Amino acid sequence: MSSKDNAAISKLAKVFRKLGANDPEGWAKSQVSEGIPQLARFAFLKAAWQEIVDDADASWISSDVEEYEQRPDAPYSGAGRALKRMKQLGVNENDIVDLVRAKQANLLFNFCSLLDGASIPEFMEEIESQVAWVLMNIPESGVEEPKAIGGLLESVLETDPSGREMRPRPESPKRKT
Repeated sequence: MSSKDNAAISKLAKVFRKLGANDPEGWAKSQVSEGIPQLARFAFLKAAWQEIVDDADASWISSDVEEYEQRPDAPYSGAGRALKRMKQLGVNENDIVDLVRAKQANLLFNFCSLLDGASIPEFMEEIESQVAWVLMNIPESGVEEPKAIGGLLESVLETDPSGREMRPRPESPKRKT
């Protein structure tokens, strides 16, 4: 690798590190040496993970229940009703968070699989050659051509903010069952 490439990797690795990537040098090296838009890929996945409930935060549960109680016929109020029932049955909030988080992460994985073209819905089999989706990285400068961001599903688990790649959290003796 040239000194120019090494400098580019070092500079890019600092950006990945600042964004919280687990392997900033690996992401940067891949972008520089393979031409894969890893920064755009990582940024998309990091933003997507921020939409998934944090495994350390259950405050949304009471908020959803309150919203249901105030507006029981509103869109999405069924979640608040179900959460209220779960709480009445004594379901531990950590278990609720784990369930919701797992389902949201699974949706993200499936969505990325759809964008990557790795999964084709049955209804599309006849029109597969006529319809496709892609996430694009559009450079600010206008000098470079837009580049498709692929391989998203490969990094969904790797970018899990908990660092556990969606594996169950360790059991704690204080945790209710």
